Amino acid sequence: MTSETSSSSRYQSAVVAKWLYAFACAPLLALLFIPIFALTGRFSFEMLREQLGNKSTLDALRLSLITSSITTTLAVFMGTPLAYFIARRRTRLSRILDVLIDLPIVFPPLIAGIALLLTFSPTGFLGRYLAEWGINLVFTRAAVVIAQLFVAAPFYIKTASVGMSALGSELKDAAIVDGADWLQYLRYIAIPTALPAVFCGAALCFSRALGEFGATIMFAGNMPGRTQTITLAVYLGFESDLDQAITLSIILLATSLSLLVMARVVMARFRPEI
Repeated sequence: MTSETSSSSRYQSAVVAKWLYAFACAPLLALLFIPIFALTGRFSFEMLREQLGNKSTLDALRLSLITSSITTTLAVFMGTPLAYFIARRRTRLSRILDVLIDLPIVFPPLIAGIALLLTFSPTGFLGRYLAEWGINLVFTRAAVVIAQLFVAAPFYIKTASVGMSALGSELKDAAIVDGADWLQYLRYIAIPTALPAVFCGAALCFSRALGEFGATIMFAGNMPGRTQTITLAVYLGFESDLDQAITLSIILLATSLSLLVMARVVMARFRPEI
């Protein structure tokens, strides 16, 4: 009888704990998901068909996809060596670089835009020298890429460095002991180990570049057909064309969700068997 009473008490305590846990999580979960449901509830495929016939919508979508792709490509090519250095070199310099790369992530986007203006404007820190060659980056499509690269590249570097940190000397030594040469080590161990993190970092970089707003509007402006990206079109459409703003918001949401799902699939499937 005592044992049954004790079991019943433990069961009741577990039920109470689960309800308390649910009540603690519910407010934040509601705050995170209800706005998304509210946004998708206002969307319709008829609205999508109508907006895809809108030239300004297509221009903003095309520009965002092109600039985000360029940004991600540059981040991968220029950021991979830096990610490897941070992951594999435990020096004071690598630790300093690691902290500095975090700064654009926590930087308020508008301040990032001001910093880029002070750097690349015709009277800026670097812009004055570019102006002597007749180069002006402010309010151009190149400015869109630079703004996106400034805020999005750190996401790639941080994520890729996590994957590359797993490439310890133990893996290389084990491969050599098993008779693998350098190319086999790269093909069967190094690349499969780092590839999921690299892909995930590229996906995060692309999503962040696609959703960039503050630095872009400050540094590149909001000129339709020239520097107006999806987020800037959403901002403008919120005042003049709510259907356009909702449609572009759904496209951004669907793109980001697809990239996240793809990244999870790659992380799950392409794990090296060591």
